[in-house]
Amino acid sequence: MPDLLLELFSEEIPARMQAKAAEDLRRMVTDKLVAEGLVYEGAKAFATPRRLALTVHGIPARQADLKEERKGPRVGGPDAAIQGFLKATGLSSLEEATIQRDPKKGDFYVALIEKPGRATLDVLAEMLPVIVRTFPWPKSMRWGKRSEKPGALNWVRPLHAITATFGLETEEPDVVSFSVDGIEAGQTTYGHRFMAPAAISVRRFEDYEAKLLDAKVVLDPQRRKDTIVTDAKQLAFAQGYELVEDPVLLDEVSGLVEWPVVLMGSFDPEYLKVPAEVIRATIRNNQKCFVVRDPKTGGLAPKFILTANIEATDGGKTIIAGNERVIRARLSDAKFFYETDLKTRLEDRLPKFEQIVFHEKLGTQAARIARIEKLAAEIAPLVGADAAKTARAAKLAKADLLTEVVGEFPEVQGLMGKYYALAQGEDVSVAAACEEHYKPQGPGDRVPTDPVSVAVALADKLDTLVGFWAIDEKPTGSKDPYALRRAALGVIRLITENSLRLSLLQVAGSALAGLHVKSELDAGKLSADLLSFFADRLKVQLREQGARHDLVDAVFALGGQDDLLMVVRRVEALGKFLETDDGKNLLAGTKRASNILAIEEKKDKRKFDGAPDAALYRLDEEKALAKAIGEVGSEAGAAVAKEDFAAAMHAMAKLRPAVDAFFDKVKVNDDDAAIRENRLKLMNEIRSATRAVADFSKIEG
Repeated sequence: MPDLLLELFSEEIPARMQAKAAEDLRRMVTDKLVAEGLVYEGAKAFATPRRLALTVHGIPARQADLKEERKGPRVGGPDAAIQGFLKATGLSSLEEATIQRDPKKGDFYVALIEKPGRATLDVLAEMLPVIVRTFPWPKSMRWGKRSEKPGALNWVRPLHAITATFGLETEEPDVVSFSVDGIEAGQTTYGHRFMAPAAISVRRFEDYEAKLLDAKVVLDPQRRKDTIVTDAKQLAFAQGYELVEDPVLLDEVSGLVEWPVVLMGSFDPEYLKVPAEVIRATIRNNQKCFVVRDPKTGGLAPKFILTANIEATDGGKTIIAGNERVIRARLSDAKFFYETDLKTRLEDRLPKFEQIVFHEKLGTQAARIARIEKLAAEIAPLVGADAAKTARAAKLAKADLLTEVVGEFPEVQGLMGKYYALAQGEDVSVAAACEEHYKPQGPGDRVPTDPVSVAVALADKLDTLVGFWAIDEKPTGSKDPYALRRAALGVIRLITENSLRLSLLQVAGSALAGLHVKSELDAGKLSADLLSFFADRLKVQLREQGARHDLVDAVFALGGQDDLLMVVRRVEALGKFLETDDGKNLLAGTKRASNILAIEEKKDKRKFDGAPDAALYRLDEEKALAKAIGEVGSEAGAAVAKEDFAAAMHAMAKLRPAVDAFFDKVKVNDDDAAIRENRLKLMNEIRSATRAVADFSKIEG
């Protein structure tokens, strides 16, 4: 079957937009093909700085013919209905319709509509210009004289040429005939801007890709990345160094070149006195270059690796010299900033925070730091941290935000606080907390383990959460401008991965007490609402680890479950229990009891929550169940009190045979009203007994 080749050739597309643009092109074209009844075999999109390209193979040469029966009005129906039917179906008269007999509902007209399929080439010529005009660039522009006319094309950068061919592999393809804003689709594209700028005539994708490669254009972004990494590693190795890999920078650099040429430059070793992260940020941000390390010392080497877009006649000497000149100037600035910052102590910077507003409803940054300092000191004994060191760390943790280096490179905030704190003689734990209190910032980020860092990190995140909850600035749908979901997940990981015993409600209450804001929620409602938010985040966290979210609901439904570590351990034990036959059968029995109780309570408009009367037991199965509930309840309760959830589940398993026998032999809705009520109360005891470990009604299955 025929294949489609489409290329949109333009001025340089920003690197950050290329990957999504390629995917958008693939999605828009293939979705439209499917909507037109043209099911394809495969599609792949590509992007370089100057082009978006798409190949779709295995497309039918034409649409299938369409035959459709459309039911019309009853025979003898209103004239308006008949006229509407004729217009909708394209029939000129009722003689072209057939009559379908229906003895029950009466006869009615039926139109047989036959619509011949169109040639795919015509469908493409109609749909492709629409896709080009409606392409979802984050930012776009108009250009030239045509930009003055209504309906002028908007594109990310000036669009110069469109290649669009369609045909069989064994035949000369057809050009898809269309134009957009005066640009006619054809078979002509262009190679590398400097090394092979001449026009190239192409037919289909294989021919297109090969000719571009001859014209110094590597079409596949992944191939460009592989080339850069491989050549950079080899170049570094040849000099006795190791490449410091940077996937984000690699993505960007591969989007800046069509023909990657890797070169190495150097800088004055004097600049290595500046922290390595600052050197890396300087070279990365200003010149999009990679740094290398010395494997003998583990520290940075005075070298960098750049990726050029041209094979220079002088071997790249001029390009290297130009990059060295810029990097030398930028490193000189960074060194000046760093040395200037060291002259002012961190705590001497704090008064400036009085003039910086954190949030109009939550006060200044200085007020926030004071809250975090107080809260961190309260958390310290709960996590085994030294209270004085914790308070000191919380006081200094944000100070580096006012330094020159962080002002220039915001990504090193916290890290520079650690360097400055160490240089100014602060305790190692205090310095570490300056960096680590921001962590973890994502699922792949490490979790602090030093108690001082943990205390400050918890205080920082909880102050944020409680503060924004108090002013009703909670996340909504996909919007979370203050990253509160990330903060909650950070709290969860800090607690669970450090095995901390902490009452969230208690700590949240302390955080709320430190706020001086008017809240529409009282303390109890705010804490409960926030706890529910943590439960939702915990479900996300555990689901990513393979646990069931309904088990989290089952544990939180017991109420007062604000010790996240115990919730996790209880969920783990419950999950293992429910994988056993005893667990599955007990769950089924408990759900059966709950369902029966719900029906009968609705019918009687009352609860059956009193203690059953042993004198009304008539069957051995009732007595056995009552005895088992009594034994299991006390045993499971004692195990839960000792936080031995595995033992509690083991105790619960003993209920299973008694519950099975009860439902097998006992008629709950006995004719005797007193016995019926007693048996319903006994069933309620089953529900109550299992609540020692979880609310089984919340468990799916």
